[in-house]
Amino acid sequence: MNLTRWSARLPGTQRRSAVPAARGKAGDPMPGGIGTAAGDGAPDSDGHPPPAVPADATPASEKSVRGVLSRLPALIAVTRGPAHRVRFVNDAYTEVFGPRTTGTPARDALPELDELGLLPLMDQVHRSGKPRTVKARKVTQGSPAGPGTPARQGYFTFTCTPVHHGDPDPENRGVLVFGADVTDQVQSAERLRESERRLHDTAVTLQRSLLPQELEQPDDLRVAATYQPGGTDAAVGGDWYDVITLGAGRTALVIGDVMGRGVRAAAVMGQLRTAVRAYARLDLPPHEVIQLLDELAAEIDATQIATCVYAVHDPSEGRLHYASAGHLPILIRDPDGTVHCVEEPTGPPLGTGGWIHTSGTVPLGPGCTAVLYTDGLIERRDQDIDEGVAALTRALAGATGAPQVICDRLLRSLGVTSEHDDDVAVLVLQYPEHTGSDAELFRNASLDLLGGIEAAPRARAFASGVLASWRFPNELRDLGVLAASELVANSLKHGVPPMRLRLRRTDRRLIIEVTDGDEHLPRRRRAEPGDEAGRGISIIATIATGWGSRRTPGGGKAVWCEFALPT
Repeated sequence: MNLTRWSARLPGTQRRSAVPAARGKAGDPMPGGIGTAAGDGAPDSDGHPPPAVPADATPASEKSVRGVLSRLPALIAVTRGPAHRVRFVNDAYTEVFGPRTTGTPARDALPELDELGLLPLMDQVHRSGKPRTVKARKVTQGSPAGPGTPARQGYFTFTCTPVHHGDPDPENRGVLVFGADVTDQVQSAERLRESERRLHDTAVTLQRSLLPQELEQPDDLRVAATYQPGGTDAAVGGDWYDVITLGAGRTALVIGDVMGRGVRAAAVMGQLRTAVRAYARLDLPPHEVIQLLDELAAEIDATQIATCVYAVHDPSEGRLHYASAGHLPILIRDPDGTVHCVEEPTGPPLGTGGWIHTSGTVPLGPGCTAVLYTDGLIERRDQDIDEGVAALTRALAGATGAPQVICDRLLRSLGVTSEHDDDVAVLVLQYPEHTGSDAELFRNASLDLLGGIEAAPRARAFASGVLASWRFPNELRDLGVLAASELVANSLKHGVPPMRLRLRRTDRRLIIEVTDGDEHLPRRRRAEPGDEAGRGISIIATIATGWGSRRTPGGGKAVWCEFALPT
């Protein structure tokens, strides 16, 4: 940077003659410039030396440049030589850092440059002749109000530019340090980042508010879930999950993913989750729930694609019944550590219509673990999704412990961090093996009913014996026997074989269930004083904590009731 030649263009400066100007070339040291000693110079075109200049004289051009630089609001300092001896600092510089002495090395005279890490940069500029820049360095500024007034902090971007870099003498080469105040820009950027952070936190809060605040904990399953929002933007995702206790010890588990991000995806997700809970209360088979969701999704927004898997675990059968709408396969880990995918049947995503969904079933007995998840856990841009499923399978094979521990381990194994670019939802359920004292709290007993007049007394005797062996109090045992008698009588009157009475106890409740081959579900009705029938279900609804009925997968129905055990 040739400051002397630049100064010739500034208002109020003396313009040099054409001969000296022509003699110099870009990068050559100029006589009397800020970056050279006063009086240095080369002979003119006739070989005559330049006129002598007193040591304390300052050329008019340099005075003009100094005047202009002194009035600039940017911080400016000019040094010369490898030691970076200070030649000039402007008024803005002294206002920030205080008065500075010229003629001494910058390390001593301008210690702030060392603190800002600029001295090594100035060395590079002096050697290479190439400018260097550091951005947004924090600077503590002295207060103009004087000592005792709190100092204020600002941010400056510093550019180090070579001066006379073409001069062969290192002592004549210099560096101009230019500091631009970027405090407003830095503070604006910080405010923008803070605003984006608040928006992102708000979006995550919205997303989490649409998810279960606390998972229902079934008697027979241990369940945990985790949700990891993707990216740092303010767009919410459409990943969701839920756990719904159905009664009679059965549990519904659901996980889904509405494609895309934003409020619209979150709204669709919220509506689907609410609908699933409503449909689950009807105790429908999984494929019927998916069928209803498919129709609802088309009504909500036909352009919004969503996937979902709905599963029901029945501890009495030790099986998982499920249906999938375009979702990723459930993974099941057997007690021996073997992991397999539940792949069939799978229909198209929700909202496509025109597809008849079907249910599948898979064993899920004591000691098994199942994992439901969304594509953010396994999908990567640089690999096929099947490779992601294989990686998750390997991770699950080595993941042991409680469900929440498995959730965390799977996220770590698949490399999911806070910087992950897609939402991730994981739902883990375990059907534990009950041993020791737990085995006394979880018991099953069943009796096949052949029909006939002897079926009812046999059922009462069986229920009374089982409940006595489970050491229930007399009052609860009597209520249980009465409920079993009414359920069996209802099945004998309205059902068809095969019939079965099943009793089950957990650590929280007693469950009594009767199945038969007829698909007509009973309903509670008001019996008139003269009616000889119609009071059985009303009696059960009165004495039991809860009751319900459902159609069974193989045809027929199940009617059940349950009693909460005293704590």
